[in-house]
Amino acid sequence: MSYAPNWDTDGADWPNRAASRFVQAGGVRFHVQVMGDGPVVLLLHGAGAATHSWRDLAPLLAQDFTVVAPDLPGHGFSSTPPSAGLTLPGMAASITALLAELKLMPALVVGHSAGAGVMVRMALAGTRAVPLIALNGALLPFPGFAAKLFPGLAKLLFANPFVPSLVAAGIRGGGLVDRFLERTGSTLDARGSALYARLFGTAGHVAGMMGMMANWDLETLERDLPRLRSPLTLVYGDRDGTVPPEVSITVARRVAGATLIKQPGLGHLAHEEQPAAAARIIGDVARAAGSRVTPDAAS
Repeated sequence: MSYAPNWDTDGADWPNRAASRFVQAGGVRFHVQVMGDGPVVLLLHGAGAATHSWRDLAPLLAQDFTVVAPDLPGHGFSSTPPSAGLTLPGMAASITALLAELKLMPALVVGHSAGAGVMVRMALAGTRAVPLIALNGALLPFPGFAAKLFPGLAKLLFANPFVPSLVAAGIRGGGLVDRFLERTGSTLDARGSALYARLFGTAGHVAGMMGMMANWDLETLERDLPRLRSPLTLVYGDRDGTVPPEVSITVARRVAGATLIKQPGLGHLAHEEQPAAAARIIGDVARAAGSRVTPDAAS
């Protein structure tokens, strides 16, 4: 077994593999998928996921948009940078560098869970007010004591080089991924569950996720939210067992002009449960923002 997911074996039947390429940017060797034609939509997955999270949604969006979907640093088939590259600002900077290397400028950015945090940090650092869509966005710190416990625990585990291998071995030997997915409040098909199990069965992917959690600073992001000037749409599943719906509701109160969309009966992975519904929401936001007439290439 290789430490990190191997493209030739683990990626041999990867969803939308024909759209994949590898690009060096911002100190990371990115695995990124680019497909479709039209205004650019950037898709940023959450912690522990990869481009497979968009496996059914990306082709739907590609009918009207140029879709750009990278594996975040340390996730999937992208390389893991030093710990500074796994912070919110570090990830935001590396994704910005990737877009510059691709010579593509997003007309719309969609971030799921922790990917929404990267998306917002990019918007706060940028100069263009690009519309943003947070899908069950993890944009606030854990409540109470957990706010200190979880990052500290992640740092402790991340510092031990044996932990990711032990976690990956445990996942390969049992149904831990199925139990994890159940707790998200979402129900995935066998293909979706198998892809998560494949990733979590490799120590490199587990290490990248732990490094991300260990270096995440949501307190600063929460403080900066009122400075956000990009139009923000917050979409949440009312069965989300990972990021409580109250997070999206609270953020909507703190960001001027934010729009809130509830998805009844769906969990944390709502865009994987009902990709057509997510595509409709993204298309509606794009049309409302007039992004279909936005140039798709950076000048």
